[in-house]
Amino acid sequence: MSNVTVFDHPLIQHKITMLRDENTTVKEFRELASEIAMLMAYEVTRDLELEDEKIVTGTGTEMVGKKISGKKLCIVPILRAGLGMVDGFLSIVPNAKVGHIGLYRDPETLEAVQYYNKLPQDVSERTLYLLDPMLATGVSLNASIQILKDAGCKNIKSVNLIAAPEGIEEVTKAHPDVNIFVAALDSHLNEHAYIIPGLGDAGDRLFGTK
Repeated sequence: MSNVTVFDHPLIQHKITMLRDENTTVKEFRELASEIAMLMAYEVTRDLELEDEKIVTGTGTEMVGKKISGKKLCIVPILRAGLGMVDGFLSIVPNAKVGHIGLYRDPETLEAVQYYNKLPQDVSERTLYLLDPMLATGVSLNASIQILKDAGCKNIKSVNLIAAPEGIEEVTKAHPDVNIFVAALDSHLNEHAYIIPGLGDAGDRLFGTK
């Protein structure tokens, strides 16, 4: 799929393997999630536009360098697991604004229900990076993308650590204009909608809950 990018960088693959390991501690899991998000942020911002800027270097030499051309960025983690990727992303783009979307799945309808939504006032003018470690069924991601589109956002990128083919298919079908970046594309979903081989519940592993 042309709008899906799976990263094969050795550092990302190394850290993803450590992240999956059931023996990885909560502290290590948090650090790894943040580090992988930082490495992914480096790649997903590759298309930012540059403009010339005249500077004087430390040797007193005038030159024309390159700077990002005033691009407005916004990071939006999907609560709660998406919070584990925010700091890593901000370490690359520290001036980005941060919004939050909170969703839970209705046990009867299995639909995503919004319980929290806080976005910057100028969110429609920004490039959005939607963060969620796991792209499983695609229900939460589709709902989050629609929330952002309803707010006027036009340039949305999804950044996920691990994805299942079923979720990728659902999101690309519903939102073919959204680029999806994943560190690993796994085999399938099991009967409980967990990604296999996956890593378990990302939120529980980030925050030490069960």
